[in-house]
Amino acid sequence: MACISLLLGRFLGKFILTVLTVISNLLSVCIVLYIYYEVVICNSILNIKLYNWITINVLNIHFGFLFDSLVAVMLLIIVVISSFVQVYSLSYMSEDPHLIRFLGYLYFFTVFMEILVTSDNIIQLFIGWEGVGICSYLLINFWFTRILANKAALKALIMNRISDVIFILAILFLINLLNTVDFLVIFHLLNVIKQEQLLFFEYNIFFWLGIFLIVGAVGKSAQIGLHNWLPDAMEGPTPVSALLHAATMVTAGVFLIIRFAFVFENCDEILVFVILIGSFTAIIFSIIATFQYDIKKIIAYSTCSQLGYMFFCCGLSQYQVAIFHLFNHAFFKALLFLGAGSVIHALNDEQDLRKMGALSVVLPFTFVCITVGSLAIMGIPFLTGFYSKDIILELASSRFLLEANFIFFLSISAAFFTAVYSTRLILFLGFWYNNSFRVLTNFSEGNLFMCIPMLFLSILSIFVGFFFSDFFIGWGTYSWGGTQFILLKNFSIVELEYIHPMVKNLGFFFSILGILTVFLLSIIYNNFFYKMKGNLRLNFNKVYYFLSKIFFNAIMINQVYNSIFLFMFQLSYKFTKILDKGFFELIGPFGFYKNFKTISFFSRIFSSNIISHNIYFIIVFFIFIFCFVYGSIFLFPFFCIGIILFLIECCA
Repeated sequence: MACISLLLGRFLGKFILTVLTVISNLLSVCIVLYIYYEVVICNSILNIKLYNWITINVLNIHFGFLFDSLVAVMLLIIVVISSFVQVYSLSYMSEDPHLIRFLGYLYFFTVFMEILVTSDNIIQLFIGWEGVGICSYLLINFWFTRILANKAALKALIMNRISDVIFILAILFLINLLNTVDFLVIFHLLNVIKQEQLLFFEYNIFFWLGIFLIVGAVGKSAQIGLHNWLPDAMEGPTPVSALLHAATMVTAGVFLIIRFAFVFENCDEILVFVILIGSFTAIIFSIIATFQYDIKKIIAYSTCSQLGYMFFCCGLSQYQVAIFHLFNHAFFKALLFLGAGSVIHALNDEQDLRKMGALSVVLPFTFVCITVGSLAIMGIPFLTGFYSKDIILELASSRFLLEANFIFFLSISAAFFTAVYSTRLILFLGFWYNNSFRVLTNFSEGNLFMCIPMLFLSILSIFVGFFFSDFFIGWGTYSWGGTQFILLKNFSIVELEYIHPMVKNLGFFFSILGILTVFLLSIIYNNFFYKMKGNLRLNFNKVYYFLSKIFFNAIMINQVYNSIFLFMFQLSYKFTKILDKGFFELIGPFGFYKNFKTISFFSRIFSSNIISHNIYFIIVFFIFIFCFVYGSIFLFPFFCIGIILFLIECCA
């Protein structure tokens, strides 16, 4: 379908392309549901080797597919969300003259993600890994006449190249160590070879391989340190943001960690590192989202925070909970982005929350959808997000260690700020007075192609967590079919049943506290702020301005990176100036000319224009060349004798 859209789309026309898009998406969903039934429900794990792709000595790389429970769940997420987004795009991008190219890019984005998750070897996975990166660049830069879109696409490409280089090191490490790239063979061989020696030093294979893999996953899933590209990626069309955040690119890092769970389970240091990355990402970006005013950037930072929860679960060795939260998150995050797109579409591309308001009157359906998505991401009971987010917080408290209390505090704080920015989003959109200069009576909901995907996603955001909770985390479930490896010492799901009920309900209490905090602050601001005395009001403004400056600019990480890169560029310029215009010139053509001229001047002292002197000089020169080239010690005495005779002749 991707090739048809790009190559034949302009000949077929928009109507035929629309019909083909709807039919192909329905067929894709039916095929994925059949795969899910066969693999998960019937427990039929399948590994297909299509053909021998590359053979280098003993290294054989096959092109094949692996279908297990993890792949079936990922395919269900990718295809269902992609189908909704593509149908939504038919209306959202209907006035764009390049709709056909846009749909082609979306199809390729989905195809490469499917290649990534279904691969049975790490080389094929890397093809999908790079494919989604290239497609994200093309989609973010879809409106290529905008300079901000150009910069955002280049930033995404460069930031992901940093992590991809480290991921390539992991691939080369495995090839050099094991001479195979097949997942099943790798895990069996790594269980035998746990220590390796480099020169005189022994090193832990799992530690270094885990470091390489986790850096690759951090860049792709936009975790703290390599996250800068994800908020800026909002310069692309809104359907791109929905697909990128909910089902494709950013979920690839979580999938990589779960696929290589065997490596992480055998190195406790890496698991602790993953826990720290996830917990700090969850709390920091939930706070940053609280201070944003761009509707898409709020949801983008929310994605970073929720992905932090997934990394956090992987560090706790609860991979089934991580994939459960990824599954739930896909539906309500796609709903939030499509709802935001409906608002932006109705308000003529306005994204600033401060210029919105009273949309519950003019866009009631969109407002209800965004409210459902926001309540689901808060973890309000009996919505989809509650069933995964609540158990994540319980897992954080189930580790009876001193550092576990700190991690639990970070996760609970992240839940609080998640409720704060979600409630703030609902209030700005629907309940506060309208700040727009436009006439609200001209606004209307989108057509059926926009409303139907949002309706289905709203239903899924309410019910899917309840229906699938037993499949993912239920007692006695055999749905994973042994596809996930967890060491017995890291298996802590049993402890959840013995946690105090007060601790179990803390996540819900903090979510309610976040909602009440927003309402309280809004009441104080609207009724008492202007009645404050001068100094008190001035001090309040200073504190708020300071916090806004830090968190609105994402704790100045971009500024820090700019300073580091600027310093490196200046240092490299000075070094290059000294090296290029100094050392290289001295040993280059200019230096050769200048030095040769000086040598020739001094050589005139020894020149007497006597033939015998010149013959002696030529002989000594050739003997020296032979000594230098062949390193012969036998010619060295002749060289010395020649020099002595030459000096005697000169003195005579």
